[in-house]
Amino acid sequence: MSLIKPRTRGKQMLRHITRLDRESNETLYAYAQFIGEPTEYVLNQLVDTVLAKDKDFISWRAEHPQSCVPRPTSRRRGTGSTSTAQRLGAARSLSDGSATETAATERV
Repeated sequence: MSLIKPRTRGKQMLRHITRLDRESNETLYAYAQFIGEPTEYVLNQLVDTVLAKDKDFISWRAEHPQSCVPRPTSRRRGTGSTSTAQRLGAARSLSDGSATETAATERV
C-alpha cells in the first residue's frame, strides 16, 4: 500500500525549478509510476505529509504566517550596461574590420 494516495481534487499549480541528486530523481519517477501520478503530485504530497509531522516547523509557521516565497526580481530590458544586441553588433564589426564605424554609430 502506498503512503501517498492518488489525487482526488485539483489545486492551483505553480512552476518551481529545482535539482535533485540522481538517486532521488530515480526514486521520484519510480514512485510516481508506482501510484500512477505525475512527479509534481508526488513532490507536493511529500511536502504536505512530511512537513506536517515537524512539530517545531508547525509552531514556527504559526508565528510566521506571512509568505516566505521570495519576490521575483524585475528584469528590465534595455537598462544597465551594454545590451546583448549591442555586444553582438560590436563582435560582428570586429570580425568585419569595421569597428571604427560601429563605435562611432554607438556614440550617437
